[in-house]
Amino acid sequence: MKKTMVIDLDRCIGCYSCEIACKMENNVDLGVYFNKVLTIGPVGTYPDIEMYFLPTLCQSCVEAPCIDVCPTGSSFTNKEGVVLVDSDSCIGCYACIPVCPYNARSFNQQTRLAQKCTLCSHLTEKDKQPACVKACCAKARFVGDIDDQNSIVCKKLKEAGEENIYTMPDTGNHPTVSYILHKKTARWQERSNWEFFPKYE
Repeated sequence: MKKTMVIDLDRCIGCYSCEIACKMENNVDLGVYFNKVLTIGPVGTYPDIEMYFLPTLCQSCVEAPCIDVCPTGSSFTNKEGVVLVDSDSCIGCYACIPVCPYNARSFNQQTRLAQKCTLCSHLTEKDKQPACVKACCAKARFVGDIDDQNSIVCKKLKEAGEENIYTMPDTGNHPTVSYILHKKTARWQERSNWEFFPKYE
């Protein structure tokens, strides 16, 4: 099993409800984000202007570098394939934070521990939806097992067609979060740097 997320950018309206729901559900500090919505664009020349909203989060990597560098094993993949941090064994060494290709981890200044999106594993373990998925008024976010061809995420990707599916740049970590974007909405903007969260020194 590899639980991950698919986000339909054709449907996302940039309302930030996922950001707010995430912060409320996970008690995320001010200035810290487990989930952040970026505005991509506008690009082009009038009247041919394109823009879309890009919700970002931990990319649920198959070969997560944050796990490889953790000296205590506190960064791990659970039985559902979600990368998590065990707060009981984390020593706050900061090793995992700079190796994330997407800067999706942060350092909790109060607990002195690493933290990140968990896909709301405390909810999904009870067969509930992550807070961001439940709060999405545009119904643009889907969570399921990417290894199960009958899961909602696999069905959405099949419906979209391979030519309309995108992921963040792969540096050997194999991100599993997928984005659906048809050219009728906008063209995917490739970037060399997808560090979409604030850095914490």
